[in-house]
Amino acid sequence: MTSNEVIFEVSESMDGGFEARALGFSIFTAGDDWDDLKSMARDAVLCHFNEDELPSVIRLHFVREEVITV
Repeated sequence: MTSNEVIFEVSESMDGGFEARALGFSIFTAGDDWDDLKSMARDAVLCHFNEDELPSVIRLHFVREEVITV
């Protein structure tokens, strides 16, 4: 049995768009924009789990790193 949700850590891609890595699962996906990423994350979860193991929620946790010089 699996968790009821999958959490993705999302970051901006160096090539533009977004990259997402699932926490605790071997799932990685990317999208050209936010809507594309949501669709790709959903597809990746559907491919990763059997129907009887599907989580009911996918969370996208956006992480933005910014360097500021002093």
